[in-house]
Amino acid sequence: MRFSEVKNHLSKFTVGIAGAGGIGSNCAVALARSGVGTLVIVDYDVIETPNLNRQYYFKSQVGLMKTVALEENIRNIDPEVKVISHQKKLDKFNIAEIFSGCNIIVEAFDSSEMKEMLIETVQILIPGIPIIVGSGMAGWGKTNEITSRKIDDTLYVCGDESTEVSENMPPIAPRVGIVANMQANLVIEILMKIKY
Repeated sequence: MRFSEVKNHLSKFTVGIAGAGGIGSNCAVALARSGVGTLVIVDYDVIETPNLNRQYYFKSQVGLMKTVALEENIRNIDPEVKVISHQKKLDKFNIAEIFSGCNIIVEAFDSSEMKEMLIETVQILIPGIPIIVGSGMAGWGKTNEITSRKIDDTLYVCGDESTEVSENMPPIAPRVGIVANMQANLVIEILMKIKY
């Protein structure tokens, strides 16, 4: 199958991205480059200089809302990709409304409590929508321990599922990028199987 055919197929779908940090920004860019038609990106944070070691932003964008800067970066990559951005914190009361119409949701939070809340809320309020979470990407090396796994009919996890971020085990671009691109790859794999 030619890339033009892949892009034509993917252009019909909408992917939600919960968080626009290291995982979310890199995953969004990979999906935009691959031809996904619409991205719904949600984050309430601004870019800070320490974010630049792993997030898809630039020094000139420090201080901007992540969603605003990411939309600008995606527009520079492919202006045909529609970006719907929300500058707000996700909670169990707004998730269903924000992500209704999405074919898949990518989880890109730092907090395990937020991950759990997103999964539970989506499975209860908008069941049937696949969720791809990231878990275990801190540090460096151990590339072969990073995998993807299907948990149930709609839940997938990418990462080593054990390496937690800490002061002595920070998130660094290569492993964060591997997990983000693994999530994007899984999104594409799922969407390419859907007849449209």
